[in-house]
Amino acid sequence: MKLTPLLLLPFVLAACSEPPPPPVVPKLVRVMKVGAGDTAIDGAPRGYSGEVRARIETTLGFRIAGKIVERKVDTGMAVKAGQVLARLDPADAGLQAAQAEAQRALAAADVARYRELRAKNFISASALDARETTFKAAEAQAALAKNQASYTSLVAERAGVIGQVLAEPGQVVSAGQAVFRLMPDGEREVAIALPESEVSAFKLGQAAEVSFWADSGPATKPLAGRLREISPVADPVTRTYAARISLKDADPLLPLGMSATVRFPSGAPGATRLTVPLTAIFQQGSQPAVWKVGADNTVTLQAISVAEFTERGALVTGGLAGGEQIVAAGVNLLTAGEKVRVAAPR
Repeated sequence: MKLTPLLLLPFVLAACSEPPPPPVVPKLVRVMKVGAGDTAIDGAPRGYSGEVRARIETTLGFRIAGKIVERKVDTGMAVKAGQVLARLDPADAGLQAAQAEAQRALAAADVARYRELRAKNFISASALDARETTFKAAEAQAALAKNQASYTSLVAERAGVIGQVLAEPGQVVSAGQAVFRLMPDGEREVAIALPESEVSAFKLGQAAEVSFWADSGPATKPLAGRLREISPVADPVTRTYAARISLKDADPLLPLGMSATVRFPSGAPGATRLTVPLTAIFQQGSQPAVWKVGADNTVTLQAISVAEFTERGALVTGGLAGGEQIVAAGVNLLTAGEKVRVAAPR
């Protein structure tokens, strides 16, 4: 049986009257503005813990070898210039001085006889010259041995504080071996450690503010300082870089070893320090990124530099600026160029 075109007409009209597919609804996302609220730029500069150190630290040691028989100071003790810190056994140095003096006396007697013989023309001038030279050498050797005998006492050349004791009585030390570390009175600095993820952002001469944990004494108010030195080599254990902050108008008797906190009011030069929630981070391999929301609610992927991840969020040092809007949650469901709906703030 064949259907006529007239009978097929209702079916054609029914097919043409089907409703069009519903429009695609943009994804609903929660958006945050970078630089506002708890997830914004840190309100206070980050603090770095350190301790007060002397600008110059001197290592002290004996000028001769010997056995230490007495140590007269301990770590942390204040000493004066000329104060005896330790002594060596003087027996060996005394014997060497006595031997050298005996050789000098013998050479002096010989040269006196040769002078008499030369006066009578019994010997040549060259023979007398040889004895004169021998006498001068013996005389110099005796003076040297006498000086070395006085080196059995280790004396502080400047006033300061003993920062470290490196040898004990009964120990045999070589000439020049470190026995004490002396922190002389004078200019004070604060030693801190900078993480390797941040060290490149700091510049020598950068202004700093140093506060102390002490409640009384000369360290009650913060002091102005400057970043004087950054070590070019990282500590092999902590992977941090040692840095020194010079103090302006600091008391020269500021207690050494006092705990301090260093803050850089201007932050790390050339870097904006922002904190964003961990849910906003979109990881592309090893490169972290965030979704930036444009004025027309279109999202674009922005690579960022993260200094560290904390409980508060990710500390961003590059790639973002204050005031920009980013997607705070649902980042794994988006594609570049996609339009989104912004959820109303709670």
